[in-house]
Amino acid sequence: MTPHKIKIPKIEDRRGNLAVIEKDVIPFVSKRVYYLFDVPSGASRGGHAHKNLYQFLIPLSGSFDVVLDDGKMKNTFTLNRPDEGLLIPPGYWRELENFSSAGICLVLASEEFDEDDYIREYNDYVDYKSS
Repeated sequence: MTPHKIKIPKIEDRRGNLAVIEKDVIPFVSKRVYYLFDVPSGASRGGHAHKNLYQFLIPLSGSFDVVLDDGKMKNTFTLNRPDEGLLIPPGYWRELENFSSAGICLVLASEEFDEDDYIREYNDYVDYKSS
């Protein structure tokens, strides 16, 4: 599986829209939810990879870029719609950058926090991908 954007079903209403994530919208049951906010201008988040964890990133407010590296090439995804998220399978190095003012990134994760699932050094990531 490769990283890709997924449209989140929405119910449009003149009083405001409602986006719904249920059933088969994402290919995992979320076991952890967290969000990034108040990211200072010029700062980046991420800077790691996961061995087993899937993530689904949603821009609740504003925008940001997700730079994904598979060990051979990099792809940048700009997230700026609250009804569209980015699915990141295990094995991708990720950097989140270029947060707009008031940018908020909601993350749905397939597993609870497990430090052993993280690869925090890029050189270790390259070694992991080549093994």
